[in-house]
Amino acid sequence: MTLVDTNVLIDVATDDPNWADWSQQNLELASLHRPLLINEIIYAELSVGFDRIEELDAFLGGAGIEMHYLPTAALFLAGKAFAQYRRAGGQRSNILADFFVGAHAVVSRLPLLTRDARKYQTYFPGIELIVPP
Repeated sequence: MTLVDTNVLIDVATDDPNWADWSQQNLELASLHRPLLINEIIYAELSVGFDRIEELDAFLGGAGIEMHYLPTAALFLAGKAFAQYRRAGGQRSNILADFFVGAHAVVSRLPLLTRDARKYQTYFPGIELIVPP
C-alpha cells in the first residue's frame, strides 16, 4: 500500500503544467506494486477543488484510490511532531494536516508519494518517501 499526498493528486486533477506528468507516472508506477490510499485528511484537502462529493469520489475511484483511516497512534504522533515543529520556531499554524499525513505513513509503515520531502524527513525520520529527484 502507498499513501498518496494531496499535492500529487492535485497535480493530476488540475493537470499542473510542472508536476502532472511526474505525479501521474509515479501514481501509475506505485499502483503496479501496491494499492493507493488516502486518509480523511487528504480527502478533505482534496475536496476543496471539487464542487460535488460525487465528482471527488469518481476521481478517486477512477484512479483506484482507497480510503485508509488514521490510526489513533498516528493522531498522537502527529500532535507530538507538530509540537516539535512549533518549539523549533515553526510559525505556520495551518500545516497540522501535513503532520497527520506523515504520522499516518510512519505508524502504518506506508511509503508516502509526495513532492514535499523536506518536512516529512525532518519530523518523521526514517519515513519512506517517493519524491521527485
